Amino acid sequence: MRIFLAVCECGNNITKAAAKLYMTQPAVTVAVHEIESEYGVLLFDRISKRLYLTEAGKRFREYALRISALFDDMEKDLKGWDASGILRIGASITIGSQFMPSYVEAFSASHPHADVRVLIGPSNLLERDLIENRLDFALVETPVHEKALTAEAYMEDSLSVICPARAPFRPGQVLTIDEFQRQRFLLRERGSGTREVFDQAAAKAGIAVTPAWEGMSTTALVNAVLHGLGIAVVPSRMITGPLERGLIYTLTVKGLSLKRCFFIVHHKDKLMTELFREFIQLCKNYEMDYPLPRYGGLF
Repeated sequence: MRIFLAVCECGNNITKAAAKLYMTQPAVTVAVHEIESEYGVLLFDRISKRLYLTEAGKRFREYALRISALFDDMEKDLKGWDASGILRIGASITIGSQFMPSYVEAFSASHPHADVRVLIGPSNLLERDLIENRLDFALVETPVHEKALTAEAYMEDSLSVICPARAPFRPGQVLTIDEFQRQRFLLRERGSGTREVFDQAAAKAGIAVTPAWEGMSTTALVNAVLHGLGIAVVPSRMITGPLERGLIYTLTVKGLSLKRCFFIVHHKDKLMTELFREFIQLCKNYEMDYPLPRYGGLF
């Protein structure tokens, strides 16, 4: 099974898989044929000296990933990794920028032998990594789309509509839906939690938006606002600095709710070790147990 997965991971290339596994090419070929003989299915189409996964091969790969993940979990559990194992955590860009450093610092203080590894990226890519067992769990800004994943809300948050601190805008300004729709929009990229929350809120309010600017960086969006390129929708907690220095204003839009929750997400089949559970508990209780540092952004 692991040989088959190695072939898939190497682009359906037996030669590369053999090198990765320190095996001979014929041995890898025989292992694949044995699986096909055992189940009476063809895992790869062999066309012009190249391999292509069949539908049966794709289904077998799904099961193999789940079984491999469960086997890895068993080894961690039986070898006593609860206290000193590796914890692979994903975080969306907002959570990774603002909260994850504090979470890991606090957790490492109480678990000095734990090896905490963090991957920060868009929520949709983190879901893929959870499905393929490259992460143990992830902290994201929206509910999940994959049926194999489970999500639990652990913190409330909100987004803010921001504009440059100059005419035609004024502090505390309230916009109608029509006024809001006439603005130039600077938004996070599709697939990010922030963008998904905004798109859902906009659709619910009957707002049609075509962004003039899209990007993965909240810093870039705020800088674009400062240069008068439009208005942006960004996490409220990340604009404290520019807001307090009078560089930007926040706008209220009638009929548009931008409240959201953060979620802890993991595979439904994932074994929750003690280390896993304790990190999740820290996240849930963090604002009560620890003083979160003020986040003034990068301005």
